[in-house]
Amino acid sequence: MKKILILLFFSVSVIYSQEYFPTNTGVKTSKNTSVAFTNATIYVTATNIIKKGTLLIKDGKVVSIGKRISIPNDAEVVDLKDKTIYPSFIDIYNSFGIQSPKREQNSSRRPQYDASRKGYYWNDHIRPDVNAATEFSFDNKKAKELLEAGFGVVNTHVEDGIMQGNGILVALNPNSSDGYRILDKKSGNYLSFNKSKKSNQSYPTSRMGAMALLRQTYMDADWYANGNAKNTDLALEALNKNKTLPQIFNTGNYLDALRADKVGDEFGIQYTILGGGNEYERIEEIKNTNAKFILPVNFRKAYDVSDQFLADKISLHDMRQWNQEPSNPSILAKNGITFAFTTRDLKSTKDFNKNIQKAIKHGLDKTKALEALTTIPAQIIGKSNVGNLNVGSYANFLITSGDIFDSKTTIYENWTQGDQNVINSKDIKDLTGDYMVAVNGKTYDLTISGKGDKQKGSVKFGEKKLKSDFSFKDDWVQLTINDNDQFLRLAGKIINASNAMQGAGKDNLGNDISWSASKKVKKSDDKKKDDKKSNDKKLVIQPVSYPNIGYGNYTKPQKQTILIKNATVWTSENNQVLKNTDVLLKDGKISQIGKNLSTRGATVIDGTDKYLTAGIIDEHSHIATSAVNEAGHNSTAEVTIEDVVNPDDINIYRNLAGGVTSIQILHGSANPIGGRSAIIKLKWGENADNLIYKNSPKFIKFALGENVKQSNWGDSNTIRFPQTRMGVEQVYTDYFQRAKEYDALKKSGKSYRKDLELEALAEIINKERFISCHSYVQSEINMLMKVAEKFNFNINTFTHILEGYKVADKMKQHGVGGSTFSDWWAYKYEVNDAIPYNAAIMHNQGITVAINSDDAEMSRRLNQEAAKTMKYGDLTEQEAWRMVTINPAKLLHIDDRTGSIKTGKDADIVVWSGNPLSIYSKAEKTIIDGAIYFDIEKERQKRKEIKAERAKLIEMMLQEKLGGAETQAPTKKEHKLFHCDTE
Repeated sequence: MKKILILLFFSVSVIYSQEYFPTNTGVKTSKNTSVAFTNATIYVTATNIIKKGTLLIKDGKVVSIGKRISIPNDAEVVDLKDKTIYPSFIDIYNSFGIQSPKREQNSSRRPQYDASRKGYYWNDHIRPDVNAATEFSFDNKKAKELLEAGFGVVNTHVEDGIMQGNGILVALNPNSSDGYRILDKKSGNYLSFNKSKKSNQSYPTSRMGAMALLRQTYMDADWYANGNAKNTDLALEALNKNKTLPQIFNTGNYLDALRADKVGDEFGIQYTILGGGNEYERIEEIKNTNAKFILPVNFRKAYDVSDQFLADKISLHDMRQWNQEPSNPSILAKNGITFAFTTRDLKSTKDFNKNIQKAIKHGLDKTKALEALTTIPAQIIGKSNVGNLNVGSYANFLITSGDIFDSKTTIYENWTQGDQNVINSKDIKDLTGDYMVAVNGKTYDLTISGKGDKQKGSVKFGEKKLKSDFSFKDDWVQLTINDNDQFLRLAGKIINASNAMQGAGKDNLGNDISWSASKKVKKSDDKKKDDKKSNDKKLVIQPVSYPNIGYGNYTKPQKQTILIKNATVWTSENNQVLKNTDVLLKDGKISQIGKNLSTRGATVIDGTDKYLTAGIIDEHSHIATSAVNEAGHNSTAEVTIEDVVNPDDINIYRNLAGGVTSIQILHGSANPIGGRSAIIKLKWGENADNLIYKNSPKFIKFALGENVKQSNWGDSNTIRFPQTRMGVEQVYTDYFQRAKEYDALKKSGKSYRKDLELEALAEIINKERFISCHSYVQSEINMLMKVAEKFNFNINTFTHILEGYKVADKMKQHGVGGSTFSDWWAYKYEVNDAIPYNAAIMHNQGITVAINSDDAEMSRRLNQEAAKTMKYGDLTEQEAWRMVTINPAKLLHIDDRTGSIKTGKDADIVVWSGNPLSIYSKAEKTIIDGAIYFDIEKERQKRKEIKAERAKLIEMMLQEKLGGAETQAPTKKEHKLFHCDTE
């Protein structure tokens, strides 16, 4: 009883609450009149449906709803027999009423390194203090478009920056004031990976930089909240206040969705994620985020593939996406992932309902679709009084002719806060259908299509389409027919419920004529034909592969027990070569090595006349990443390539075809202290996390030379320190001194501000993180070794190291390895002294030397690059081969796991058709952890399958075009290849 009294009090207080905002826009209409809508099918929610029900509203709210409710004597009654009421839709991600921020002009073209806002966070792109309410201005034109599409409420914000501030919830009520239609002035806290247009501050320049900045900001906000800061920071204060709001993150694709969720998990934050429509490509990982999603429905149009040469430009992935994208909502729903829809990214709001209908045709349940437009967006922003028609909720509802997701349904009215917005008159008859028109002894076919007052008629005589003009108002019809330049002018009335028509008119000679029209009734045979036609056009949706491109796997490779028999085995252990030897792989490890091995149930590979080696390891690579340089500061030790590993990069597969099984993805050389590395196995088809080595050794990229001092960056980049090679040395000295002091404070037990950058540098001093340093000139190589020794640690690897032959003795003394090119030289000034004997000279001094690629093309030919050391330096086959197997494994501290054929090591092996150092030899099978990730025979089959699939998709697109659908021009997406100096 107590609960009932409380509920009654709440209902009364909600229903009869007064508006206290002043109005200066003229006379205000009172909402205190009750309106009862009777005899309607009412969707209180997507799952609570009342047949022949009544909805009673007053003061902009729902007062009562049900089959038998008491209607006040003074209420206006609207009979909605044969009509349906739905809650109005909610667009939860919009910039309605907010002007798009304009990009700040930088007249000097010089980079900006410091923040321009005083009293706020050190980075301009952190803007949680932005208040959308102060930027808002109701947009009547856009409101009309949204109302016509069925929306009654939008959640809007200023879309600018990495942290963007709060949003506001707005009723699309053109008849009210902002004081009444703004339902919540703090409806959510918004984030993205994109920088603010209102600032030219350089940092961050990459996705990994944005992720590092988010982490540091969250940590600083906690530190600030605990009263540690001596200054006032309005941005951090706002962030701490916004922590209780729904957190909504704009990502735009599945990879960034997973990256955002990763950051959120680290700080106990569950983001709601604005997706990109390709979540289906990694549905298991998306499901594991436990996030709610906001889905755009900007499904791409079919490509115009009528020109066979232009059609060749289109990637199979893009073709697949056209075919698969409309299934995305259905796949999410089937996997129990909660989502809402948004109009975002649509060129026209008019396409929204069509695309929802398309998603339904592709398997989305209608109930789920309605929830995604009503109760789910309300749930995401924590509102119970919108998105439903429960008592006490806002009177935001649609009146329709029927099923909201039927293409023939008309939206008559969209009520917002109890105010009527007429979309199409309820009194307009639905005349759509096929008619026979009898006039002057002839019979014409009339087809009427469209909705509401936009219904149009077309006339045919036999198979010939005639020019005609059709219009109607109330029960009167006007029809003009041009039959071989003989005009018939007809007027008449609709005479019964089946929309039969009759009337009079004039022929081309001015004679009076009579006419009639009756609706065609389809015969059962016609219905069968239509059903057959419908079945013939049954949707064919291409299956998803991992990754979802031509060479992806439909099932991920699994560990097998594999026995390779009778091969020549290059062990990379003490230059040992084993002839006619068997190798058994079991449970992902090298289980046995010997002759005449056998095991029950093993997959047997005949290695006769073939060579078996450890997989190639590339110490210096830039494939399989979405970013390579964070160039915003001279030190970016806080960023990590692990954040931006891209498992969909086709170069993973191409490297497997070249026998590569592991790589170190290095940060570029934009700054003296770059970002942390990712060491991965090339497990084609796995997600990003499963590529990264478990318990991976910690590495970081440093760089010397022209790039870091910006001598080749153009005349504008002359203000960031350092600008000279001696300045580079000072950067190292200063940062290591800071890291040393930071580490001492941390170990003292005293309070300190956690700094991600200094954390990584302290790990170097503590010999927990290792440096791979981009290097060329002997003077700088000497310099960095001296700096390291000053702080009591060693450089792990000099990479490139093209003047290593000059300082090989000092490198040996310091204990550093070298990872170099085989024979690159003279491609820039500081490489003038490079020689192809470099690797051999360093090797002969007892240095661990590897041959690396730094290039997506070279990385799949490292076997040939290693072979060049036999020409330039007279190394033996086994010495050369070690430079791409066990030596890079040693440099990366993974030689206990991989890099050689040894019992107990990971089953990372390659079966070659011949001597691996020969340009004629091919990798026939590349195996990682006992699973076959590349098979040359299956590769040939894949090419045939790709050709067949392209032909199939092209046929589907041609059918779309010939069926009258809009198409888009073919486009070719250039695959960006990263190098050390890629911005």
